[in-house]
Amino acid sequence: MSALDLTGRAVTRPALALRPRSAAVLGLASVAGLLMFCWPLLVHVRVHGDTVSPPFFFLVLLPVVVLVVLAELSEGGIDAKVLAVLGVLTACNAVLRGLDAGLAGIEFVFFLLVLAGRVYGAGFGFVLGCTSLFASALLTAGVGPWLPYQMLASAWIGLGAGLLPRRVTGRAEIAMLVAYGVVAAYVFGLLMNLSSWPFLLGVAVPGHDGGLSFVPGDPLVDNLHRFGVYTLLTSTGSFDTGRAITNALAIVVLGPAILTTLRRAARRARLDSPAQ
Repeated sequence: MSALDLTGRAVTRPALALRPRSAAVLGLASVAGLLMFCWPLLVHVRVHGDTVSPPFFFLVLLPVVVLVVLAELSEGGIDAKVLAVLGVLTACNAVLRGLDAGLAGIEFVFFLLVLAGRVYGAGFGFVLGCTSLFASALLTAGVGPWLPYQMLASAWIGLGAGLLPRRVTGRAEIAMLVAYGVVAAYVFGLLMNLSSWPFLLGVAVPGHDGGLSFVPGDPLVDNLHRFGVYTLLTSTGSFDTGRAITNALAIVVLGPAILTTLRRAARRARLDSPAQ
C-alpha cells in the first residue's frame, strides 16, 4: 500500500484501487444518491393530509445504490489485510460514535474517517464511511430510514478525503485536512437536514412569515430559501459548528500520530504481501 516517489519519499497507495469501471459506478451512484437527497425539490410531491409522501422507488433505491457500490469496490480486491484494517477502523469509529452520541455536535467518528480516507484512498474511505455508520447504528439502536442517508453522506466524506492532493505533506497536510474536516462537518449536516426537512411540515419561527416548512409545488428558489434559513437556525450554528470544531481539534492534536500509525501499517502490509 506504499511506494517511493522520485524524491524517495514514501507515498501510500490506495488500499482499494478505483478501476475505471468502479470509478464510473461510484460516480453514477453518487449522482443517484444526491438526487435522492434532493428529490422533493425536483419532482412533484404528493401530500396526504399534513404528511409528505416520498416515492416508494426512492426509499428502495438508496440502500440498493450503497450495496451496488460496495459490491463493485469489493471486486477491486479487498484482501485479508485490507479487510482486517477496515474491520479495526470500523470498530473504532462505531465505539467512538457510541461514546459521544453526537451531544452538542461533538462527534469523533468523522475525524478518523478523514484520516483513514487520506491514507488508504478514496475507495477505502467510501467503504469505511458506510461500514462505520452501519456498525454504530447497530450498537446504538440507531437503525431507521435515516441510516442509508447517513451511510452515503459519511461515505462521501471518506471518498473526498481520499481524493485530496497526495503530494501535500507535513504541516500543510494537517492544515488541508483541518479545512476539509470543517467543510465536511457542515456538508454532512446540510445533507442530513435536506433528507428530513421535507417531512417536517408546520415548522415555524416567530417573526418569520410563512414558516420554514417545505411547500410542495412552490418555486425551487422559495423552497431553497426556506431550507437555507431552516438549516442555519436549527443546525449550522449549533450541531454542525460543534462537529466542525471537534474535527479540527482532533485532526490537529491526534492527526499527525494517527497518520503515522496508519501509514506504518500500510507499509508493513505492503512489504509483507507477496510480490505481484
